[in-house]
Order: sequence, then structure tokens, then C-alpha cells
Amino acid sequence: MNNPKNTTPTSTITRDVRQLDVETDNIYESLVIISKRANQIANNLKEELHGKLSEFASANDNLEEVFENREQIEISKHYERMPKPTLVAVDEFLSGKVYYRNPSKEQN
Repeated sequence: MNNPKNTTPTSTITRDVRQLDVETDNIYESLVIISKRANQIANNLKEELHGKLSEFASANDNLEEVFENREQIEISKHYERMPKPTLVAVDEFLSGKVYYRNPSKEQN
């Protein structure tokens, strides 16, 4: 997965709501686009994280293994420090990096 998240701020910032409807002329349509993109990003990150953590899975876990697995903890901490999918989606939308279409508008 490409990693444009490095340029996205990791904390929430105040945004001008009028910037969100510039491209679609409808704030609600913009929010739907952003939310669907955030869900895509979250699903991709979840699959990526589970793939990496599955390498450490064992058939019989005991309490000692849970506390000793530093690699697994470091991977989890890395994903926790990443920007949230919503922040990435808003940044992508405002940068014009999100492709979307509205079939109901195309019919008119």
C-alpha cells in the first residue's frame, strides 16, 4: 500500500467547512465521499496490520509469550501513531486525490 500518510497531520485540525463543498457544491455529498474513502483506508490498514501480526500468531498462547513479544508490540505502536483514516481521507479529498462519481448526476 502506498504511504501518503506521512504528510498528513496526526492530530485533528480546524477546517473551514466551506472548503469541503467547493468541488461538489454539496457539503453532504462531500462528507459521504470522505467517509467512504476513510472506510477504504481503515479496511486496508486493518488487513495490513492483521497480516503483519499473523506472523507472530501461535497455536497455544501463554501469558509469558504475550508480554515477551516485543516485535508485535512495536508493530502495534507504529499503527497507533499513524494518522487516523478520517484525517487521511479529508486531506486526500481537499488535495483532489480522491476519484468519485455520482451516477444520479451523470443521468441528468
